[in-house]
Amino acid sequence: MSEFFSERFGATGINKHYLLGHDAAAAVLVDGRLVAAVEEERLNREKKTTDFPANAIDWCLKEAGITFDDVDLFAFPWNWSAQVLDEIRDGISSSPIPEDAKTRLIADMADLFDQVVSHEAILADFEARTGHRPDPAKVRFVPHHLAHATTGYYLAGMKDAAFLVSDGRAERFSTLTGEIREGRITVFDDTVTGAQYSIGTLFSSITRFLGFVPNNDEYKVMGLAGYAEPPTPNPFVENLLRLHDDGRYTFTKPLQTDNLHSHDALFEEYFGPFEDTLEYTSRVAAAAQEMLNVATAHQVRHLEKRTDLDRLLFEGGVALNCLNNTPMFEGSRFEDMQVSFGASDTGITIGAAAHAWLGHPDTGPEDIRAASAPVSPYLGPAYDEAAIEEALEGFTDRVVVSRLEDDEVIGHVAQLLREKVVIGWFDGRMEHGPRALGHRSILANPGFDDIKDIINTRVKHREPFRPFAPLVLEEQAPKIFDMGRKTSSPYMTFVFPVRDEYKDRIPGAVHVDGTSRIQTLTDEGTPRLTALLRKFIELTDTPCLINTSFNVAGEPIVLTPTDALNCFMGTEIDYLILGNHVIAKTDRVNQ
Repeated sequence: MSEFFSERFGATGINKHYLLGHDAAAAVLVDGRLVAAVEEERLNREKKTTDFPANAIDWCLKEAGITFDDVDLFAFPWNWSAQVLDEIRDGISSSPIPEDAKTRLIADMADLFDQVVSHEAILADFEARTGHRPDPAKVRFVPHHLAHATTGYYLAGMKDAAFLVSDGRAERFSTLTGEIREGRITVFDDTVTGAQYSIGTLFSSITRFLGFVPNNDEYKVMGLAGYAEPPTPNPFVENLLRLHDDGRYTFTKPLQTDNLHSHDALFEEYFGPFEDTLEYTSRVAAAAQEMLNVATAHQVRHLEKRTDLDRLLFEGGVALNCLNNTPMFEGSRFEDMQVSFGASDTGITIGAAAHAWLGHPDTGPEDIRAASAPVSPYLGPAYDEAAIEEALEGFTDRVVVSRLEDDEVIGHVAQLLREKVVIGWFDGRMEHGPRALGHRSILANPGFDDIKDIINTRVKHREPFRPFAPLVLEEQAPKIFDMGRKTSSPYMTFVFPVRDEYKDRIPGAVHVDGTSRIQTLTDEGTPRLTALLRKFIELTDTPCLINTSFNVAGEPIVLTPTDALNCFMGTEIDYLILGNHVIAKTDRVNQ
């Protein structure tokens, strides 16, 4: 597959992200219950990999205790049908590019369809990588955006809801709205937006323009936006974005969806030649953020007129823009809004599997009710004490290990966190999705003014402007943060202002704009981590802990004990907690 893209589309910039997404993963549902899900990057150690998820599929089958022969339905979160190919051809034919370029592109797209993305090509690739050829009668190709919508619906407990899906692009579109009632999806067809007007792709183009990696570093643009106010007037909003009465939006200059450089000249027209300065990049970032907020708020205003449902699901890569989510919800009439831990392409295998299950003739309303409960994000591999001790054998001359009893670990780590230390925390099953949610995390005390700089420079090796998320007890969160109508935020998908009386108490967790992207904890959801936070509060009267992903820039979050030990030894993390093992570096102990 890679050879095909490099040979036929290298010059145009088209790649697998363009047609098959990113964040490869696998998931298994048994009788409607999600028993396993893991991202391929965690296993092959290639961040945001687009490779076939062979390792993820193998692990999920083993975790579920089944083989391919036991599988009733195989679901894929894309549906590149012949009709979609015809629509793509029609779009190319009507485009303003030269005729000879049209002819070549149409021929290349036809070959790509036959060799890479058609149903037959995907099944052949599946067989080549797994040795198993699924029975076509057992295969479901789920349209990408419907997989996204079903992900949000399933993970939130399958309650009737309206939905907004927005990302770079699906097969043909970039965003749509609709409803899900009793497991059945209705798309409001007149709200779909073509890929040439993708707010997600435009944001990725701005990400690349600012010197970052598109489809990966958009969160850096969010971080930069806090350092400036958007310009008034904002050229993105006034000159580029166009809002329509039907709830759609377009751009005055459509995107070339295969070319993230297509709007560079326009960006420089609006903001002047690129300057690698905080003043310039933050001004562009703030303008881009306001544009995204305006566009999605416009969609939600229209959606709330089309539905009588009071719950909103927001899914797709754009839903990871947590700076947008809070004002979008607060400005709506919806009583609740959920953004799942699988909102980006990490979660669509879950949605595809759930969509196939919901559409199975044997799945009835009683089955949906029986499986209706919010789903935990802790769905990946776990490692017992024996696995931890086996991994430690490879580091015996470089680390000092103390093994504690269960009831001793929490108190000991809470005592360590009273000081200006950085701790790697490894516990239980791997979380699913792009956020570290407390099972593969780096923890620190936010009461120190310089702790953010210490973690960014000495541990994460990333830009100094990047903020960190605080862990907070759910019952205490409204006292510390102005949460508006939200009562919880368990997946770091919303941002809230820090109340003035707490800014000086948790400076390491407060962004430059006075906000924090919080993770709320409960005893039921994360019992060990919640116990640690309670003990830490008891010892320090500091109401939060810093939580960031257990990795360094450019690498996936650690999965195995060996991954954690390698990251620990390669950074200035002070202590590593692997289960009940408290680990320090030999050279630190000997100082």
